[in-house]
Amino acid sequence: MGRRSNMPYNFSTFTTKAKEVHDWLAKEFGGLRSGRAAPTVLDGILVESYGTKLPIKHVATVSIEDARTLRITPFDAGAAKDIEKAIASANLGLSVSADDKGVRAHFPELTSERRTTLMKVAKEKLESARITMRKVRDEVLQDIEAKEKEGGMGEDEKFRLKKEVDKLSEAENKKLQEAYERKEREITA
Repeated sequence: MGRRSNMPYNFSTFTTKAKEVHDWLAKEFGGLRSGRAAPTVLDGILVESYGTKLPIKHVATVSIEDARTLRITPFDAGAAKDIEKAIASANLGLSVSADDKGVRAHFPELTSERRTTLMKVAKEKLESARITMRKVRDEVLQDIEAKEKEGGMGEDEKFRLKKEVDKLSEAENKKLQEAYERKEREITA
């Protein structure tokens, strides 16, 4: 068998795609509101400003006032009503009120029913992330198979790389599980 030089396999595609999965899960978990004030909950909300729709963080600063309240301070005081309206219509279950400093978004105490629903949604998000991670792993394994068939590597190298992919996948899935467990603690706290 004409074996070429033993070039190290480039796992950068795997690493990049794995990071995308983690980023997606973090964003999804950020949107799951627990009983604690978290600015990320407002990330998906767009505010009408000068004829265009912009994310809240482009028209105001968002800070945590206390454990269950966010303070939204608009750069332009006239935008407070639009921000209040946008948050209220986003249907996040937050109570919103405007005052002379801007807008306050209050996170009500979670009911046990709401906690159960949030945990179910979080588990579904985790499962979606795991499925995507499995696809990423399978793509890399197929690439390794193809390279071996082309004569780019020997069988020993192929088996070594497959083991490496499995180890990397296990580590990534462990990180996803840990992110889920952090969210679970946040929701049940």
